[in-house]
Amino acid sequence: MVEAVQNPDLTADQQLADVLRDRLASEYGDGTEIEGLVRLSGGASRETWSFDALKPDGGRQPLILKRDPMDRQVDKTFEGVPEGRLAVDRLTEGRLIQLAGAAGTPAPTVPFFLSADEHTTPGFFTHRLEGEALGRRILREDAYANARPKLAFQIGHAAACFHGLDLDTLPEMRGLPAAEELLHYRTIMDSFQQPHAGFEYGFRWLRERLEAAGNRYTLNHGDFRNGNILVDENGLAGVLDWESAHLGNPSADLGWMCVRSWRYGYHDKVVGGFGDVTELLDGYEAGGGGRISPDEIHFWQVFGTLRWGILCMILGFTHLDGEQRSVEYAAIGRRAAETEHDLMLLLD
Repeated sequence: MVEAVQNPDLTADQQLADVLRDRLASEYGDGTEIEGLVRLSGGASRETWSFDALKPDGGRQPLILKRDPMDRQVDKTFEGVPEGRLAVDRLTEGRLIQLAGAAGTPAPTVPFFLSADEHTTPGFFTHRLEGEALGRRILREDAYANARPKLAFQIGHAAACFHGLDLDTLPEMRGLPAAEELLHYRTIMDSFQQPHAGFEYGFRWLRERLEAAGNRYTLNHGDFRNGNILVDENGLAGVLDWESAHLGNPSADLGWMCVRSWRYGYHDKVVGGFGDVTELLDGYEAGGGGRISPDEIHFWQVFGTLRWGILCMILGFTHLDGEQRSVEYAAIGRRAAETEHDLMLLLD
């Protein structure tokens, strides 16, 4: 096996290619080569790389690597709020994808992991799936016209599969009750000293109905929406991006999927811009998740809309306060008003 050496004269891509050759030699044999290595878009808290492993026997395996950033400069925008406090590390994320796939959730295969050493940060590999992950394309392109009518049911079914995992089989994870999470967002909004009448109404509405949140506790994906799913011509091909996974109420995942912002303009279809709540709940029941009431989903849809509005404010003030100057953050920050409007439509 060839030892990977961190050469300061090599680019980051070349250094990673050396690490990959060394790691993949133990899986596919000495002489494994790397082709088409490219970094995909993603957050500052992780790196996602796509490449093909060329095996010594002539075979080709398309792979994805997700690992922590080499410079360890993690985006601290959500530090201290649920999104940051509940996030899992890469090894836990990879293990959760394995467990979800074994339970019947469409998910990429995770064949092996990448251990941290002086040459790399920890991560995991998946077999690269074919399909589309961009929400707008899923909703607009003719290639997915036959898939769209199936998606709400399939997504509900997939959620029931990973929600049904035995908690004792999961890696150590954190959770947050609905009341505590709501208080976190309340405190954050107050800290900005920029009140929004719609959000104030939303906080009161949710606080008065916390009993509607339900009392179940399961594995939650944490960011289960159009944009974190992979779709092909047959429908749902994979559930992606599990870094926000935590323990919580399963209806929170379903309500988040119904937030208006993830419909990309196709607002007549409540679930991701492609389906309705009845289809989602039918799929969930068929997957073994039981029957959830529309009222419970509505509660978590309201909760998710408020949550997204506060996250927009966080990103906006992260830019305005100079903590991390970003045109993207500034643009998302302006969407707080749009989300406030969405909230009022839900509570009318």
